[in-house]
Amino acid sequence: MTKLKLALCQIKVADNKEQNVEKAVEMISTSADKNADIAVLPEMFNCPFQNDKFIEYSEEEENSPTLEAISKIANEKNIYVLAGSIPEKVIGEDSKEKIYNTSFFFDDNGKIIAKHRKMHLFDIDIPEKGVHSKESEVITPGDKFSVIDTKFGKIGMALCYDVRFPELAMLMALNGAKILFYPGAFTLVTGAAHWELLFKSRAVDNQVFCVGVSPATNEDLKYHAYGHSIVVNPWGDILIEAGSDENLLFQEIDLEEVDKIREELPTLKNRRSDLYKIDFKG
Repeated sequence: MTKLKLALCQIKVADNKEQNVEKAVEMISTSADKNADIAVLPEMFNCPFQNDKFIEYSEEEENSPTLEAISKIANEKNIYVLAGSIPEKVIGEDSKEKIYNTSFFFDDNGKIIAKHRKMHLFDIDIPEKGVHSKESEVITPGDKFSVIDTKFGKIGMALCYDVRFPELAMLMALNGAKILFYPGAFTLVTGAAHWELLFKSRAVDNQVFCVGVSPATNEDLKYHAYGHSIVVNPWGDILIEAGSDENLLFQEIDLEEVDKIREELPTLKNRRSDLYKIDFKG
């Protein structure tokens, strides 16, 4: 199966978990009704992007109302869902609590078949642009890259700030991924400057489809996400892009385009792996 239809669920996340999850379920249901194969939710789709909210909204995978709701609708509607991310709470053997920024991938029976814990945490401080974030104050970084076998082929999962690190994208591509998904919540400043550039760069670097799904901009929250959910093809063309408002976008893609472009412009084959390599130690 090389052709598939993506649904980009650009939710206007509010400071209300139940409302956010209801909106996600509604958009997934509509996506299935419009024959989408995969519905993609934003980073922190059930939670405002704030450190204190990550703690308040965190859920354990085995006891998560959010994940239960996504599993149920995925099964009822027979649709794959890449559930953006939620703050995942993990209680260690030492009884200490950790919180990860975790993306979950559901198959069309509502089963979790993969997850990705954000590897690169958003710790930046740009005073002249009024941008400050220190995700690591609350979030623990993941340590594994995520490539999943599906009936559509291999898919790579990452999150937001991960897109700025080309090594991760190339690892996923070299391990067979033809689509890279980056649910993300860029700021208004970094989004305007780099969102399109980064998605086009990672798509061209690795000759893959590159997909970003953001929350819509909500001025009522402290953190204002950029929006502009996007799909870029392996040639670097933007196939579709949202604005800043809540929206549900659809885009059909054909994974044969990856093979065609890699044959015509064989950059992955032409890599000088005798001189350099990318190696994951996990």
